[in-house]
Amino acid sequence: MVQPFGRAMGCSDGPFEKPPSLSRSADAAGIARKTPTILIKSSASRATAENSTMKNQLASAFAAFARLRSRPTAAFSGSYARNTGFASIPAYRSLKKYQTIGAALKLKSPFFRSVSGKSGNSCIMDGRKVLNFAWCDYLGLNQHPSLAAAAAAANDQYGTCVSASRLVAGETVLHQELEREIASFLGVEQSLLFVSGHAANVSTISAVVGEGDLIVHDEFVHNSAVLGSRLSGAEMRMFRHNDLEALEDILSSARSRYSNVLIVVEGLYSTEGDVPDLHRLVELKNRFGAWLMVDDAHGFGILGATGRGCAEHCGIDPRAVDIWMGTLSKTLASCGGFIAGSSELIEVLRHAAPGFVYSVGLPPAMTAAALAALRVMKAEPERVERLRANGQFFLEQARAEDLNTGNSTGLGMLPVIAGDIVATIKLWHKVFEAGVNPSLIVYPGVPLKAGRLRFFLTALHTHDDIKRAITTTSQCLHGRAPMVPGRRVASN
Repeated sequence: MVQPFGRAMGCSDGPFEKPPSLSRSADAAGIARKTPTILIKSSASRATAENSTMKNQLASAFAAFARLRSRPTAAFSGSYARNTGFASIPAYRSLKKYQTIGAALKLKSPFFRSVSGKSGNSCIMDGRKVLNFAWCDYLGLNQHPSLAAAAAAANDQYGTCVSASRLVAGETVLHQELEREIASFLGVEQSLLFVSGHAANVSTISAVVGEGDLIVHDEFVHNSAVLGSRLSGAEMRMFRHNDLEALEDILSSARSRYSNVLIVVEGLYSTEGDVPDLHRLVELKNRFGAWLMVDDAHGFGILGATGRGCAEHCGIDPRAVDIWMGTLSKTLASCGGFIAGSSELIEVLRHAAPGFVYSVGLPPAMTAAALAALRVMKAEPERVERLRANGQFFLEQARAEDLNTGNSTGLGMLPVIAGDIVATIKLWHKVFEAGVNPSLIVYPGVPLKAGRLRFFLTALHTHDDIKRAITTTSQCLHGRAPMVPGRRVASN
């Protein structure tokens, strides 16, 4: 069983999402420290005890991944050790330990599965057709003909890439047009495109704050926000998820000691499916003279009557938030990320954000596809309405089946919380074999015993699709044999 690095090691939308131990908070790091001390308290049979031990070792392996970071190099001893490749580094050793334990528990890897052909509400994965709830194609634009036509036309006009940083040679009219339309759609002055959402967060945070500043973030913000914070050199404090009383306490006690303070939250939390109290956040940032950054990667195109995101959903003037972050890879069915806000912010980032200045510009085809998607979203608001209705229907059906959806409010993404790592992976396998494909999130992306299947709803899903997904998950979770309508097909 192969354990990929996922978000915990800096990749977007991985199964480990946002490792708490990457925060400087003692509370978060303590989760990883405590994991190896889990005890087997029962006097069960030797087989049961061994299985429990393997589970504990598996948790320890996950914890090792969460703790991986730069380590000080040992003092030079006067001679160089023979180069043994990368097998000696902690990441590799932890990976092999995980694989060994997974094999002993007979758990096949649920990661890096092969997709054949186009994906919508269903897809061909590992040679079989399954209902697809693992893609963030919220408005179902991945196969829209307008996007394909726009990408093809841009490719014909500009070629496949811009070959340089936009600062020096890679600027196109398409980049400028998309940035103007994103800013106008959101109701702010300007926006700036990045090659990925991860780069947008890392580069922006590290460009606007530094030594002598403070970053205060929700415990469930994305890995890219945490890494950007660490790279900035600013001090970091974490508050428990959506606990704005705790945030206020931090600001009250610490604000006077720092030049600038940046508060970082998400507009729609990607592991929880809930929304912050944006009114209160704006009040706090104004009272304490802080900046507020909202990562709306999962809210853009989903929240609000027209998909304008968390500000529209909460009834807030978008200009009241200092920094908006979003992606082009979810709702807009393309690739890349963006930052939106004041003209002063964007001017700083255009000349100082490393992920923009030192990176090639977005490929013309991807830029054109995102621009076409934005225009479709504005022209067809019923897609947002269908998505919202599907989310509420999923939530109602899940609760009727007594599935634990945590804090989710039924807005585009909904978790089904299953339990510890092994239980969650086993549940995912059963659900997938029954023809339904959700995504999987386990520790350290979420608490140790709160592993979950994550279902991304789209405007293309039907009520029958949703009913089947809920029924299948409930049957697998409660030990009832599900119907298996899927059949194996030839790969393209």
